[in-house]
Amino acid sequence: MNMKVTGKISGMLIVSFILGANLSAQTRNDVVNAYNEGAKAMQTDPKTAIEAFEKVVVLSDQVGETATDLKQKAVQVLPGLYVKAASGTVSEKKPAPEIIKAAKNAAAAAEKYGSTASKENAMKILVQGYYNMGTDYFTKKDYPNALLAFDSLLVINPGYLNAIYNKALIARSQNNATAFEENIDLFLEKVKSNNDSVKVKQASKLALEYFRASGSQANQANKLDDAITMLNKAAKYGDDKDLFYFFADVYNKQKNFDSGAEYAQKGLALETGSPEAKAKFYFQLALAQAGKGQNPEACASFKNAMYGPFAEPSKAQRANMKCQ
Repeated sequence: MNMKVTGKISGMLIVSFILGANLSAQTRNDVVNAYNEGAKAMQTDPKTAIEAFEKVVVLSDQVGETATDLKQKAVQVLPGLYVKAASGTVSEKKPAPEIIKAAKNAAAAAEKYGSTASKENAMKILVQGYYNMGTDYFTKKDYPNALLAFDSLLVINPGYLNAIYNKALIARSQNNATAFEENIDLFLEKVKSNNDSVKVKQASKLALEYFRASGSQANQANKLDDAITMLNKAAKYGDDKDLFYFFADVYNKQKNFDSGAEYAQKGLALETGSPEAKAKFYFQLALAQAGKGQNPEACASFKNAMYGPFAEPSKAQRANMKCQ
């Protein structure tokens, strides 16, 4: 009786062993099939290849040692495939959120599977995604979201020049003088260190024109101290004849005639055009000279200013001063 039971148990164990062996072999075959599917799709369909190789990793963990070789091979190619899929979203001009999502997935896979090179490439794509998002929002004049996108980019790559420059453009559009100055100065610092004279000239011109216009607006509003502050900011970025004209105008209004005359003469030195083009500088110089009691010199300068819109005011001044 006992021998019969023992025989039955032995038979059951043999059957179970055979079934287990078959199950293990079948699972190994599943890993092989998944691996082959991934290998086949690698060149043409990264997404399908990723799914297949991720399946290899999961199944090989279930199988154990006999599938370790396939898992290792899958792990070696997965980070690059994620990067390839993310890169495809850029080349296919997918919407920025899709690029960002794919890049983040690639970065996570690179981290998971220990690929430093793939992580670096994924972050470059992520930067591109945020840049595309920022420029899209900027084009739509959605400045708060544009700034969020550019700031997210700069967390990853603080030296990304286009993002810094675009932040300056946004600040200019919002008439935020403080933010504009901060970003344009940072941009200039970086391009100067790169000896990029073209970008230095472009950014300096942008800054000079912005602060010169701000100074002119303050002058028109009779906020003379504010005008001088803005004009001094403009002067950080270079010399400009129109900037010198505004300086002369504001200083003359403040009765600082020495400075008024100085800047009028600086403007004249840069103005190489016609007598009519020089008229506004002669007019400011004449006002400064008259304010200093230099009447003969003022009469001569008012005479040189008798062109265009300065003709009548100069004529009236000469009459008042009884110029010959």
